[in-house]
Amino acid sequence: MAKKQKEKRIARKLLHKYRLVVLNEDTFEERFAIKLTRLNVFVIVSISTILLVAGTIFLIAFTSLKEYIPGYSSTALKKKATELNYKTDSLLQVIDLNEQYYASIKRVLTGDVSTVEFNRDSIIDAASIDAEQLNLTPTKEDSLLREAVEKEDKYNIFESGLSNTNFVLFPPVNGTISEPYNIKEKHYAVDLVVAIDTPVKATADGTVIFAEWTTQTGYVAIIEHSNDLISVYKHNASLTKQQGDLVKAGEVIALAGNSGELTTGPHLHFELWNKGYPVNPTNFIDFN
Repeated sequence: MAKKQKEKRIARKLLHKYRLVVLNEDTFEERFAIKLTRLNVFVIVSISTILLVAGTIFLIAFTSLKEYIPGYSSTALKKKATELNYKTDSLLQVIDLNEQYYASIKRVLTGDVSTVEFNRDSIIDAASIDAEQLNLTPTKEDSLLREAVEKEDKYNIFESGLSNTNFVLFPPVNGTISEPYNIKEKHYAVDLVVAIDTPVKATADGTVIFAEWTTQTGYVAIIEHSNDLISVYKHNASLTKQQGDLVKAGEVIALAGNSGELTTGPHLHFELWNKGYPVNPTNFIDFN
């Protein structure tokens, strides 16, 4: 009995009507009035809360507003970040390779081979041998050795089985050698006395990778050939080719002269390099 009375009191409280009135403060005129019960207020507040939570979830889940939430990252942003990371890594590798390449070109231009170790079985040892001082009379042992060397191609300046017989170097100019190739004095070239404006020709097919003016060596042309061979032509009066041009063996690339600070007269300073090592041009070219 007491329980039923208690339930009735709760029901009366929930269903008891209240009047919400909005009055004018000055005239006390009634402007707005609404009848409410505690149950209505509870239902309205609950529904409003549910709608607010549902709307918030919808905005976060299905609109771009979610990207402004701290710590949230969309799939598209992650994909772009990954792609940018790969591109950055690739660009760093390309920059590193270019820096190594330009450093090699700089060493060729300045004749700096201080980083090269000469006390090993290298291309320099093979290229510095003077054939006139050797006894080339073949013996049985010598023939066997030559055959083994030809098979291994160990001491050949060119790789992939390419020998001097099928890779001909064209003399850039014909003239008298005023200063020969000398490793001890760090003169990694031959200086050839020629008249001014004598045509300077490419020693082999290749691509011009440098054709500019330098303070010390004047107009300089550098050509990259196959088999990692690079030829250098310094102290020219002018250049007829530009960087990126393709040239053939014997094609004119410059006119000889006396340009630059490190020169005492008209001549061609000619260098050969293979894989960063200087090579004696007279071992492969007859300049007479």
